[in-house]
Amino acid sequence: MSEAGLPPSWEVRHSNSKNLPYYFNSTTKESHWEPPSGTDTEKLKAYMATHHSASAIRPNTTVPTREGKIRAAHLLVKHKDSRKPSSWREAKITRTKEEATSTLLGHEARIRSGETSLGDLAITESDCSSARKRGDLGFFGRGDMQKEFEEAAFALKPGEVSHVIGTASGVHLIERYVIITLR
Repeated sequence: MSEAGLPPSWEVRHSNSKNLPYYFNSTTKESHWEPPSGTDTEKLKAYMATHHSASAIRPNTTVPTREGKIRAAHLLVKHKDSRKPSSWREAKITRTKEEATSTLLGHEARIRSGETSLGDLAITESDCSSARKRGDLGFFGRGDMQKEFEEAAFALKPGEVSHVIGTASGVHLIERYVIITLR
């Protein structure tokens, strides 16, 4: 087992095109976005938080205006009925939707109390590969995301964090970023 908690011959690599880590088997030349079977998820979680998180990303970034688009981050907790019940954190997700919602409500309470931020939690607790970027999904417009997610994200004021939102992917907390436009 490697330092990252991966089975023999597996390693974490970085995709230049997607700017995200992925898993590569140097023997079989297979590559996957999700961790391979037999991964020690606790070791992987710690390794990814240390070596592949984007702690330097700041949500209130100065960027050119992108007409009709918003920028947001999210924290996703998948459950066994999610459309793809696996993630970089767990090869097979077995929690119920109710358990995922309960977990997310705990995260929401910590965020709202000021104890932590959505971005800080996303690094280790989100089941989305965007966890490496503090949950940052970049800019997106209408029609780019699942309907429930899009409606919630566009309804938020810049700087706001949503309550729990359910989609086919799982349950989410969404933070709409404040964007400072260049003139």
